[in-house]
Amino acid sequence: MVERRYSDFKGPLAVAPIFLEHNRRITALITVICLALLVFCLIERQVRQALGPEQTMSGLYPDNRKVRPTGRMILYHLDSLTLRPGTATNPPAILVSRGVQAHLLELLGIDETRPRWLET
Repeated sequence: MVERRYSDFKGPLAVAPIFLEHNRRITALITVICLALLVFCLIERQVRQALGPEQTMSGLYPDNRKVRPTGRMILYHLDSLTLRPGTATNPPAILVSRGVQAHLLELLGIDETRPRWLET
């Protein structure tokens, strides 16, 4: 499992070489990268747990085969989401363009008509 996460670190997170001069900056960069990897893993875990014991879903690939969703595929399908800002008469909402996006948001427990981060 650790090796797989290390490959996620090298792949989907697209970490490139960076030259830093101070130890504080190196530590800060490693912290940010580890937090990004943690969020990446938690998104994958949440979707798989919400799917139940089978942990597979269709719609992630063009041929519609049932597969276990990976963090990479989840973020790939969610990357085109947009947030419509709220107005005095219209609350903010997430604009969903594909059915698989709506299903992933549902599995993540996110209501596209009422984004959680805007409830404060």
